[in-house]
Amino acid sequence: MKRVYLDVCCLNRPFDNQAIERIRLESEAVILILKHFESGEWTWISSTVVDYEISQTPDPERKRRLNSLMNCAHKVVPLTEEVIKRGEEIRRFGFRSYDALHVAVAEAANVDVFLSTDDKLVRLASRHLSELKVTVGNPLRWLQEEIQYD
Repeated sequence: MKRVYLDVCCLNRPFDNQAIERIRLESEAVILILKHFESGEWTWISSTVVDYEISQTPDPERKRRLNSLMNCAHKVVPLTEEVIKRGEEIRRFGFRSYDALHVAVAEAANVDVFLSTDDKLVRLASRHLSELKVTVGNPLRWLQEEIQYD
C-alpha cells in the first residue's frame, strides 16, 4: 500500500483559482489522490507541521476546509528532536524551513512519496536526490505515473 505525504500546497490546490489550467489539473490530481486515501487503497501520512501551517491560514473558510480534509489523514506524525535535527540538515541544501521539516517528517515516516505543487521545492529535491531519503514529486505527474503502471 502506498504511503503518501501531502504538503499544504497540495491541500490548498483544490481551493485555488480553478480558471488557471495547471491549477485545475493539479486540483483534480489531488482530489483523486484523496479518493484513493478514502477508499483505503493508499495511506495518507501527515504531520503536526501541516497542522501548524494550516493554523496560520488567514482565511477562516479556507482554514475550516483544510482542517476538514486533515481529519481524513490516516496518521499525523509529530515533530521530534530527531526530525528537527534532520530538518536543519535538509535546510542547508537550500530548502525553506517548513519545506525542510516536511521532507524530514516524510523521511522519518518512511513514505513512498512526498507530494508538493511547489515547483521550487520539487526541483530542489530532484537536485538533492542522493542526499534525501524520500522521493519528492508533483501530484499530477506522480499520479499519471501511478495510473500508467497500475
